[in-house]
Parts: sequence; C-alpha cells; structure tokens
Amino acid sequence: MTPRMNYFAAAPKLLPAMIGLEKAVTSSGLEHGLIELVKTRASQINGCAFCIDMHTRDAMKAGESPARLFLLDAWREAPHYTDRERAALAWTEALTLVAETHAPDEVYDGLRPHFTDEEMVQLSLLIGAINVWNRLAIGFRAVPGQLPATAAA
Repeated sequence: MTPRMNYFAAAPKLLPAMIGLEKAVTSSGLEHGLIELVKTRASQINGCAFCIDMHTRDAMKAGESPARLFLLDAWREAPHYTDRERAALAWTEALTLVAETHAPDEVYDGLRPHFTDEEMVQLSLLIGAINVWNRLAIGFRAVPGQLPATAAA
C-alpha cells in the first residue's frame, strides 16, 4: 500500500489541535494500559492497521501482556480483563459504532460503577480521538510502522 499523503505536513495548522487533544486525554489520569486497550479496540473495529500496529507496540512496551492484546477482539469471552476495562471496552464499541448502537443505556449504565463523571468524559474523548486518528490513517493510507517525522511532536 502506498500512502496518499503525509497528512501531518499537509495540515500543519490543524494537526496540532489533534495532538493537543491526544496529549490532554493521555495525561488525564486514565490508566495507560486502559488507554492502549481502548485505542487498540477501536482501531480493530475500524480496521486501521497503522493504529493497531502502533498501539499494540506501545502497549507491549509499557508492559501489557501479549495474551491480553491477542484476545482483545474477544474480550467478552476472555477472563483477562477487569470489570473497569470491560466497561470501557463496551463503551468503546458503543461509541465507535454509534450509528448502529446509539450508545445504549445499558452500556452507559455499565460505566457508572467504574468511572467518575469526569473519567467518563475523558474516556469518551479518548474514543473520539482514536476514531479521528483511524479515519486519517485509513483515509490517507498510512503504512504500519512508518510514522511521519512530524507526527512525533
């Protein structure tokens, strides 16, 4: 696959806003492992090879177990995830597939015992951000393992 363009270089005034959102969400207080699971799961749903590659590597570097990453798209059947992670993964699926799911009450209600109101907003912004990154990477054919130099800023 050949990249269509370097979207970082093409929109130097807009992409810093996305990078700012990314930094704000990742430093919001949500656990790093949870963040990487959410990013990876949304990327799996969207079929974003670039983001799946990036976030599974990031998760493993941070100490995430390969088994939890290998089983992520079958998280409901695997005993490897905490109740908090399961609630976040269900919310990730609901918001990533919002046109189909309409963010069901039962999924929202499942968040309440595990997340504060502030954390639910942080989690939702995280999910929104990774979905935007997925659309950029897929739309412009980002190649797994080939991060544009300006993206690291």
